Amino acid sequence: MSVGVKIKNEDTYYYDIVRKNIKKYRREKGYTLQRLAEEADMSMDYLAEIESEKRRKSFSLAILGRIADTLNVDIIKFFES
Repeated sequence: MSVGVKIKNEDTYYYDIVRKNIKKYRREKGYTLQRLAEEADMSMDYLAEIESEKRRKSFSLAILGRIADTLNVDIIKFFES
């Protein structure tokens, strides 16, 4: 296997797809980290850790649901690569 190639059975595979999409949809909707964090009832630091590719914070489906609801994005969209 070559370096940098993601495989679906890696623990971080789906998290990485979702975290990129959270950031993508947040920016598309014109939300800052602060605004999304406040409206989704979480700390800005926690949201920044979720979006960070370096920190790779894990998160629950409930947290993802709050983000999706706040951004008015179908939760399934966060899993599209």
